[in-house]
Amino acid sequence: MPNAHSIAANPHHPGESSVRSYSRTFPVVFDRARGPYLECISGETYIDFFCGAGSLNYGHNATELKEAVARYLAEDRILHGMDMMTAAKFEFLEVFASQILAPRNMDYRLQFCGPTGTNAVEAALKLARKIKKRRHVIAFSNAFHGVSMGSLAVTASAKKRSGSHLPLRDTYFFPYEGFAGGIDTLDLLESCIGRAGSGYELPAALIIETVQGEGGVNIGSQAFLQGIAAFCRRHDILLIVDDIQMGCGRTGPFFSFERFGIEPDIICLSKSLSGFGLPFSLVLMKPELDIWQPGEHAGTFRGNNLAFVAATQAIRTFWSDGRASRSAAAIETSMRSWGARLRQAHGEIRDIRGRGAIWGVELDTPGRASAITRLCFEHNLLIDTCGPSGSVIKVMPPVVIEEEIFNHGMQILADCTETVLHAGKTEGPACISAS
Repeated sequence: MPNAHSIAANPHHPGESSVRSYSRTFPVVFDRARGPYLECISGETYIDFFCGAGSLNYGHNATELKEAVARYLAEDRILHGMDMMTAAKFEFLEVFASQILAPRNMDYRLQFCGPTGTNAVEAALKLARKIKKRRHVIAFSNAFHGVSMGSLAVTASAKKRSGSHLPLRDTYFFPYEGFAGGIDTLDLLESCIGRAGSGYELPAALIIETVQGEGGVNIGSQAFLQGIAAFCRRHDILLIVDDIQMGCGRTGPFFSFERFGIEPDIICLSKSLSGFGLPFSLVLMKPELDIWQPGEHAGTFRGNNLAFVAATQAIRTFWSDGRASRSAAAIETSMRSWGARLRQAHGEIRDIRGRGAIWGVELDTPGRASAITRLCFEHNLLIDTCGPSGSVIKVMPPVVIEEEIFNHGMQILADCTETVLHAGKTEGPACISAS
């Protein structure tokens, strides 16, 4: 192994592409992790309010998951199986059906596609177009669905789209709720779709996030989301919910759309599905939509058996008794308290919004948001920005986290916010109590 001091002194390896991103945001070399903590090679410990961009909802190296994975490896069990049936896959299918789908009265077929979120989106879009025999898809302002070409076509971020240098076609973008001020998106959809002379062809599908994570933690209301579902039904358009970042308990329930009484035709899951940081994605479709021919949509790594093992254990550990939902609800209660105090103390904060364990603190300028997150990192808290201009601080702790540790992380954020926004006005950062 290379000398630890040389690694710590130079966290950017010269052989890595300049496309790297988060190593610039958090310029240290990480080595160990446990629960809500990350430890770098120098021994410095950080509270993690970033959580692998939402892929570590249960924290790092959860004991029960680690033990299940270790046992599976020690027994020389199948790791790579293409889409062949294995004992690990069979057990996951049984547990997912009995503990996630059945209690929610949900009837879906499961498609194992490539291992990442964008693979799930690509498969969902391809299936929708195959079913409806139509080209176009409706997507929304500030949407983020991935960076492979099909997913990028329904992603609104100008920065992400600018790197393709190929036409990104067959998408109709409409304003997400609140994006265009007083414009009613539901009225706008009705005025454009399905009307002769509008110039819009009837689309195959509509893809939406109930909470736009990368787009700035934009919250869809119940009226908006139910209106979207009703619009899709009226016009024979398939409703795809991208639950890649907001699923697996991030907003409270296992699926982010549960509380709104809507039934997506197709659901995309990934990120925290394995619960262990192992790549794993799923497309859930209503049974009548499963018109794939054998092998029609394939991929070498559509059977990550180690991820099956971790995901099965994650469901048993965190969902059989509702532990994850209860913890997310407690975080939401605490965040409302913290948010009220932060907004009262700082006029530069435009808004604080969220659900469960995902919250956005919107600043009046991107510069202030990034300055606060940089200072948080200097004080041992990993936290990132989001939104089209980077003006929103994204508070995304583990869904299961002890109250004391959560409050410690929020105190760091509060103190750093005070320091940045009122530099020079006080002798030091003011403490903001959550109590």
